[in-house]
Amino acid sequence: MTTTTEGVSEFAVLAETMEARPGSRLMRPVEALSAVLLVAIIAMLLSGVAFRYGLSRPIVWIDEAASIAFLWLAMLGSAIAIDRCEHLRLTILLNALGERARQFTETLGMVAIMSFLLVLLPAAYTYAAGEMDITSSALNIPAGYRAAAIAVGMVLMVLLAVAQLLRTAKPLDVVVSVAFVLAVALVLWLLTPALSAFGNGNILIFLVGGAAVCLAMGVPIAFCFGIATLLFLAFTTSMPLVVMIGRMDEGMSSLILLSVPVFVLLGCILDATGMGKAIVDFLASMLGHVKAGMSYVLLGSLFLVSGISGSKVSDMATVAPALFPEMKRRGHKPKEMIALLATGAAMADTVPPSIVLIVLGSVAGVSIAALFTSGFAIALVLLVALAALARIKAARENVDGVVRPSLKRIGGTALIAAPALVLPFIIRSAVASGAATATEVSTIAVVYAFIIGTVLYGGIGMRRTYRMLVETAAMSGAILLILGTAAAMAWALTQTGFAFELTDMMSGLPGGWFTFMLVSIALFMLLGCVLEGLPAIVLLAPIMFPIARAMGIHDVHYSMVIVTAMNVGLMAPPIGIGFYIACKIGNVSPDEAMGAIWPYIGAMVLGLLLIAAVPWFSLALL
Repeated sequence: MTTTTEGVSEFAVLAETMEARPGSRLMRPVEALSAVLLVAIIAMLLSGVAFRYGLSRPIVWIDEAASIAFLWLAMLGSAIAIDRCEHLRLTILLNALGERARQFTETLGMVAIMSFLLVLLPAAYTYAAGEMDITSSALNIPAGYRAAAIAVGMVLMVLLAVAQLLRTAKPLDVVVSVAFVLAVALVLWLLTPALSAFGNGNILIFLVGGAAVCLAMGVPIAFCFGIATLLFLAFTTSMPLVVMIGRMDEGMSSLILLSVPVFVLLGCILDATGMGKAIVDFLASMLGHVKAGMSYVLLGSLFLVSGISGSKVSDMATVAPALFPEMKRRGHKPKEMIALLATGAAMADTVPPSIVLIVLGSVAGVSIAALFTSGFAIALVLLVALAALARIKAARENVDGVVRPSLKRIGGTALIAAPALVLPFIIRSAVASGAATATEVSTIAVVYAFIIGTVLYGGIGMRRTYRMLVETAAMSGAILLILGTAAAMAWALTQTGFAFELTDMMSGLPGGWFTFMLVSIALFMLLGCVLEGLPAIVLLAPIMFPIARAMGIHDVHYSMVIVTAMNVGLMAPPIGIGFYIACKIGNVSPDEAMGAIWPYIGAMVLGLLLIAAVPWFSLALL
């Protein structure tokens, strides 16, 4: 997901050129190593599948080796994302400042990031040294070799931060920023006795207020969480910082999350081979001749393509260029097209494979197979709501001259699209049936897509393949660092006892479980606007799911409600990050599209309320 000219960043797809990047020479060997690690992870996972299911001889050391490579990939990828400016951040408020104020604020943010890393670096070293005393059970090597990735990644990020400051910042801004950070630390240290008396009020001061200030400054979300948690632990508790490193490690290292970089790579292959466009062409031949047909094609394409890529940005970038020209010819206004594109991508986010559902399953302990099965049904409910609105809006659509394609034409596009159409159903059926885990299926899907793309869809050159591997490492690093720092913040939050207070408050709400659902919808829509889905899940799932269970709400039902709520928030202007990305992909001004999206947001909200009120939609297929 990408940095946009409108001032909003998501996980990047548009990187700066090598010449524009401050650490490009330093990072070339790091990028190469990350590409090798990603290939090694896929090879190990694929070998594990082959030996377990094909030869009935599981390789016992595969999981350990993959876990080691995974943490190194996450930390090196985080450094690459720093180099490429691809970490998720909110820059709407930053861009509202004047040029000079913006430059200083960006410098202050980078100094804050560098300070955070430097303060935690000794703890990361201590953590790795302590892990050296632990020997892995299968490989029989010290676990410190794996844990050292955190310290190495931090060192690389510090070097890149320094390089960026030297290249882009004014010396005076750097000096003032360093002095400001030191002054804040000194004031907080002097106030430590008074802060200790505040109790849970420190949650608002540090974990909420600190993170909000960093977010407003344009600091990447991963570091917003990290800085807020570091300040909270350092100035209100006696907890050693090595504990924070341990929680970050735990948040990034779940074996379930191994499927995240693999599905990200799958989305890159989809873009590179044109498999997604083949699906779009097939649907267009089937539905394009009827009123609202192109809107149906857009929604259906997002639904099916999402089942391959697992990435909203990849989905939108695949579908929009193929459909927008014809939609404009038929009289669709660009702002209406953007509104449908954005909400369609939000609708399809529960369609497997969904990185959000994988992370939710990992954090909340919910079956990913059940989430994938239910997610498919929930997306259908939202699809019907958006399609109905699209049909109403298409009353005056111009379909003059549109000829219904012949059966031969439809058959031809179906034949071309068939190998691509098969893939999402393979993924869903394999995971939902329990025949394979999401991680195992992701590796099989990548190999299938690469071979099919090479043989039938034009192939992928070596240079393009290498760029995809590096891009996947950067995207995955950005995602996983958010999960790591969010896990540390969630742990700090639970240690305060706040979760018990929240449970008591929620349990006393009038109206029972449905009132709790409405409160959850409002909360996750708000967080979806500001934070995107993944950090919100990691932060609140450990707190909210036990409350939902105590109220008799099924885990899968609650999962579908909060994920849908976050997706609605993600696309809701004026803050929703996904809305701006859709505008960038469709080359439409956000100001122009902002008014048009609200009816579609309304349709999504109606669908969401129906899903919340009727558990059957979430549970019928389980």
